[in-house]
Amino acid sequence: MSTGTPVRQAPRAAHRPPRHRDRALVTRAGFLLPAVALVTVLSTVPFVLTLWRSFHDDRFVHPGWAGVGSYVQMLSDPVVLRSLLNTLFWLVGTVVLPVGLGLLVAVMTDRLSWGRWARTAVVLPYALSGSAVAVVWNFLLQDNGALNSALHALGLGAFAHGWLLTWPGNTIVLIVANAWQATGVAVILYLVGLQGIPPETVEAAALDGAGGWVRFRHIVLPQLRGTTVVVVGISLAGGLKAFDLIWVLTGGGPGRSTETLAVSMYWESFVLQRPGSGAALAVVLTLVVVATSVAYLRRQLRSA
Repeated sequence: MSTGTPVRQAPRAAHRPPRHRDRALVTRAGFLLPAVALVTVLSTVPFVLTLWRSFHDDRFVHPGWAGVGSYVQMLSDPVVLRSLLNTLFWLVGTVVLPVGLGLLVAVMTDRLSWGRWARTAVVLPYALSGSAVAVVWNFLLQDNGALNSALHALGLGAFAHGWLLTWPGNTIVLIVANAWQATGVAVILYLVGLQGIPPETVEAAALDGAGGWVRFRHIVLPQLRGTTVVVVGISLAGGLKAFDLIWVLTGGGPGRSTETLAVSMYWESFVLQRPGSGAALAVVLTLVVVATSVAYLRRQLRSA
């Protein structure tokens, strides 16, 4: 007996036969396979060739087998050891400064009417290349540059000195110059994260009597964890591959004291014409990048 109520038909997609679903998956995989294969080849082949070259001597034509000789020589070279130490400095500095300053600027200017102008001043250097940043900071830091001239004009000439001449001060100055540029992307990402925080949670904490610092620490900061993961990852990658700023500003000097592993790799390969040593440095740099990335991702996944 009919009740007059029409029977609703289930969507056809729900009854799609497994064979059709498998065919769709194969089709999608077919479109993705060329791109995946190209990226795999372009990533794997250069590394394999570099690894092979690192076990040979520095002759350009018919290089001979040297085993781990290039690695032993690298580990006994004080310039390379200082380069490794500078790379560790860059890792710490390019995480602490951009992340800390980016979070501070984003939080302090998020609710201010004139905050966008302050954020623009911080974000603008991010649009510059590393070479342009190096030119700006060279104008500031050279012996008769703007910074020393300003100190003399203010009667603080005792604090004026060669900012790029002595280690480790010159490395610290380079890290600060890099942070001046890299803080911009941290500000942008943290602003996006702040906009995703429900205002009701902050207002409820304020009604319960929580102060500004308590609200930030227990309400805002935990909800910015995903953003912080991205910002730290970008900062780590930027610190490990830093090259153009260092090369244009100091050339790795004086006395190769400001080199990182990326700069030492270029110096050994193309300036000193030692392709075997340069390849060994490239392998070590790759291992440092991979080890840092894996350790960071494992920690984030473990605490998720």
